[in-house]
Amino acid sequence: MEGYVLFLALLGSALGLGFLAVVFALVWVLLYREGLAWNGDGAEFNWHPVLITTGFVYVQGIAIIVYRLPWTWKCSKFLMKLIHAGLNTIALILAIISLVAVFDFHNHKNIPNMYSLHSWIGLTAVILYSVQLVLGFAVFLLPFAPASLRATVMPIHVYSGLALFGTVIATALMGITEKLIFALKKPPYSSLPEEGVFVNTLGVLIVVFGAVILWMATRPSWKRPPEQSTKTQQRNGGMLDGNEEGSTMTDCSNTDKSDVEFNSEASSRKRSPKLDEAGQRSTM
Repeated sequence: MEGYVLFLALLGSALGLGFLAVVFALVWVLLYREGLAWNGDGAEFNWHPVLITTGFVYVQGIAIIVYRLPWTWKCSKFLMKLIHAGLNTIALILAIISLVAVFDFHNHKNIPNMYSLHSWIGLTAVILYSVQLVLGFAVFLLPFAPASLRATVMPIHVYSGLALFGTVIATALMGITEKLIFALKKPPYSSLPEEGVFVNTLGVLIVVFGAVILWMATRPSWKRPPEQSTKTQQRNGGMLDGNEEGSTMTDCSNTDKSDVEFNSEASSRKRSPKLDEAGQRSTM
């Protein structure tokens, strides 16, 4: 991999920044707010920022760059698809639970739903994310879609995934600001109280985490190389698009059955040169 050291540095930074953002979200609701509960009160609402930061930001970010990990390039592409889809499914489940917590809190307190820009974009992001996940399963995991369709859909899938991730980052920042404006009255948010500074720092962590993930995901030199799939396609006699892999590999082994057979045959020929000569004469 070109720039391997830089990749490792950015990967470590992304993992650390995302984890720190989750810790900040937990400390915010446990130390400055009412904690966590499922009772229709403010403690139930607090599940929203925690689960969004954990799932829709952190887990989704890791799902985006999982293909970029060079030590997984010898693994089956299908296995990596399952990991990618599994992480995105976890992110979606956590996001849905966070929405349920918000609606339940609003209904319990007789607060109107879906009136803010944050709620409009947030719900839209969850719906589109669900569509993205379902289409991803149907096109890239199930064996029914032809290779030509996969090749056509792949650029759209990649672009919409990155666009949704950026939308989630922006929506999270809007939600943080909205919550601080409503919650901080004495002293007000405008006076920059301790909680305001702490949560603003959470927002900065989310932005930097998102920037690192998007940088890593858009470097062509860090893309999973196509050679792994090309070799397998040649052995199978099939041609798939460059983004898909019709692989017989089921693990991260560096050797497959055909390679073993080839090496064994070559070794036996070296041990028995006379047999080779006899074989050549018999075919002349």
